Amino acid sequence: MDNKNRGLIAILVIVLVIIVDQASKIWVKTNMSLYESIEIFSWFKIYFVENPGMAFGMELGSGESKAYGKLFLSLFRIVAIFFIGYYLYTLVKKKYSKGYIACIALILAGAFGNIIDSIFYGEIFSASYQGHVASLVSLGEGYSSWLHGKVVDMLYFPLINGTFPTWFPVWGGENFVFFSPIFNIADSAITVGIFLLLIFYRKTLSVSLEKKD
Repeated sequence: MDNKNRGLIAILVIVLVIIVDQASKIWVKTNMSLYESIEIFSWFKIYFVENPGMAFGMELGSGESKAYGKLFLSLFRIVAIFFIGYYLYTLVKKKYSKGYIACIALILAGAFGNIIDSIFYGEIFSASYQGHVASLVSLGEGYSSWLHGKVVDMLYFPLINGTFPTWFPVWGGENFVFFSPIFNIADSAITVGIFLLLIFYRKTLSVSLEKKD
């Protein structure tokens, strides 16, 4: 019964994160054009961008090799999800703490949320660009192919806007935004899961990995 409760916690965390993540992405994708923004507060905006590669828009390769880099990244994420999923399964069986299991479930859910974009979005959505809102299309009529979809990002927190002092090296006189990354719910789940692990479960993580080895 105790194992069942732990498994239920993991499943609930994963399902909830994926539902909220995908619902927010689909809404943004089908209601906003690329680079359109909605100001919620002065320090928080819904700002639609698409990430073709890794975090913060980085990509693997250049030119024609970008397609292979994207394919490699998508396949790597799928493999990573299987490993994390198996690790989570062993944690439940070995009756690790519910908080620790929830943290790993957050990381798994976040990784799964973003891989859904990479696998399916290129096949089921038309392209997003400035002044044009994408729509759901028949399978195979989308803007790209399987495993080449772009990840939808929309959460933007420009907490501080300012200008570097003129005496500041290199960037003196230039504008800056404190906390400029644009991310999504899946990214948030991964980040929160990792931070909670490092703050509250660092010893547990070390012991579990040693046992796994």
